[in-house]
Amino acid sequence: MASSSSSPPQSSHQFLTSVLSQRGPSALPYAEDVKWMIRQHFLSLADAFPALHPQTAAYTHNDGRTVNLLRVEGNIPMVYLQVTYYIPIVVWLMEAYPRQPPCVYVNPTRQMVIKRPHPHVNPSGLVSLPYLQNWIYPTSNLADLARNLSLVFGRDPPLYSQQPRPNLNPNSIPPRAFRPSSPHRPAADRTQVHRNAVNRLADRLHGDCEVLRKTREAEMEELFNAQAVLRQRKEQISKGLREMQDEKEGLELQLQMILINSDIMEAWLRENQGKRVIDVENAFEYSDFVSSQMLECSSSDLAIDDVIYALDKALQEGSIPFDQYLKNVRMLSREQFLHRAMSAKARATQLQAHVSSMAQRASS
Repeated sequence: MASSSSSPPQSSHQFLTSVLSQRGPSALPYAEDVKWMIRQHFLSLADAFPALHPQTAAYTHNDGRTVNLLRVEGNIPMVYLQVTYYIPIVVWLMEAYPRQPPCVYVNPTRQMVIKRPHPHVNPSGLVSLPYLQNWIYPTSNLADLARNLSLVFGRDPPLYSQQPRPNLNPNSIPPRAFRPSSPHRPAADRTQVHRNAVNRLADRLHGDCEVLRKTREAEMEELFNAQAVLRQRKEQISKGLREMQDEKEGLELQLQMILINSDIMEAWLRENQGKRVIDVENAFEYSDFVSSQMLECSSSDLAIDDVIYALDKALQEGSIPFDQYLKNVRMLSREQFLHRAMSAKARATQLQAHVSSMAQRASS
């Protein structure tokens, strides 16, 4: 049960903004996170059906509770036998809307009566539709509900007009009110009505499919872009893994060299542990020509570093002129480069020899 209320004087946009933004005891009993969605549902409904207007009114539940709720009141058009009629309805938004479907009532005037029996309207005017029974949050909305009502009522009107009575005031007659239809219509008219309804439904489905197709294409484009970014990141990660693997192999090779040199040093220490006098010059012997060459190149490289350092100090103290300093540094740098190149070549040859020796030792 509900008590009626007059439509607000301001526009639907202003009215909804005002009532949904209220706080405190006068606030409507809807969740704060869905009030914006409720407002959008009302605006979409007003765009599609301008004859439906939002209101606030007191709704009385079956248990006697009275609560102030939003409702929509007005007429929805329907096409019956190629003639447009208007059905007055009232749509109540319950407290749990839009997670719960609204309550829809047919609101007949004094000149109308509810058809009995009707598959979707009970004698009290309460409407029961598959759309309401299969209400899905958040896709279901008021505009689609009104379209479904118009389509269902067009197949089987829920109201009939009573026998008209004399009335001296012509303004009291509602425009294009629903009139009773003859219980028997030609089969051709019924076929044409069915064909028209099917065509309208097909056009609506095509429109929905087009909107859905554009939405899915946009989503696919975003997914393709994300896939390209992920593929690029995969290549970067693979490159980084390869570099880390190469670095790991190089470190393992250096570790083997350190272990070999440690074994050599430990063996030498064991041999010379009890000796008190050690000949420094003969403490280290060359194992081969490559080792001798590598040691000479390394010692020459370090000696040149010391000479260049001494020249830097002499230049800072003013002991030598600048041009002579540059000439000596240039000459020493060229010689140091040759020693370093020779040392690197000898080190590579020695490393290759060690690897071959390790492989031969492992196979034996």
